[in-house]
Amino acid sequence: MEMEKNQHISSPDIPVIDLSNPDEELVASAVVKASQEWGIFQVVNHGIPTELMIRRLQEVGKEFFELPETEKEAVAKPVDSLDIEGYRTKYQKDLEGRNAWVDHLFHRIWPPSRVNHKFWPKNPREYIEVNEEYASHIKKLSEKIMEWLSEGLGLRREALKEGLGGEAVEYLMKINYYPPCPDPELVVGAPDHTDVNGITLLFANEALGLQAFKDNQWIDATYTTYHCHHWRSILENEQWEV
Repeated sequence: MEMEKNQHISSPDIPVIDLSNPDEELVASAVVKASQEWGIFQVVNHGIPTELMIRRLQEVGKEFFELPETEKEAVAKPVDSLDIEGYRTKYQKDLEGRNAWVDHLFHRIWPPSRVNHKFWPKNPREYIEVNEEYASHIKKLSEKIMEWLSEGLGLRREALKEGLGGEAVEYLMKINYYPPCPDPELVVGAPDHTDVNGITLLFANEALGLQAFKDNQWIDATYTTYHCHHWRSILENEQWEV
C-alpha cells in the first residue's frame, strides 16, 4: 500500500497508518500525531495473519454466541464476582433513556499466570487455540505501538510498557455480540464511553456503528478490515487525546 510521506491518510475519517512502511521513523511519527489529534487510529499491514483475524477469530466468537444459553452460562461471570471475567448480558439505559443491547465475553489472555481457562469456552473446540495464537500477535503489536508512543513523550521506548506493569501487564479479550432487537430505535449497542484501560485494540467486523468523538462531534468510523487503537493517557500527560 503506497502512502503519502507523512504516513497519514487525510480524510474526515479516523486516521489510517500503514505499518509495513520500512521507514519506522515515519510510522512512529504518524502514530504520535494520530494520538495527539485523535486518540484513535486504524492500522493496516500490521503483521497479524488475515486468515487468523478475518475467518478464525470471528468464526469462533460467532459460534460461541450462537450456542444455547445453557452452554454459554458455563463460562458466565459469577453473580457475586468483583472481577470482570466471564460471559454476561448487559441491558442498561444510557443518558438518553435507551437500553444498551449487548452480550459479551470477557477473559484474560496474557500473561499465562493470569489466564483462567474457566472462562474460556470449550465449545467451539478451536476457541482456545485461536485466542492463544491471537494473544501472541496482539502482544507484539501493542508493545511496538507503546514504544512509539513512549518516544513521542520523550521517554525511553520501554517506559509505557514498564508503567503498565512490564512483563506482568495484563491483556484481556472482550467479544461483543449485538443480538437482533425487535425495536432498534429503543436500544443502542454500547453507550458513549471512554475505555479505562491503557490501550484498546479493536478488531471490527463488517457491521457499522463505531464512532469516535472529536471536536465536539461524533464521527463515523469507516473501514473494511483493520485494527483500531484507542490510546488513553496513563501518565497524566495531556499530549494525548482521549
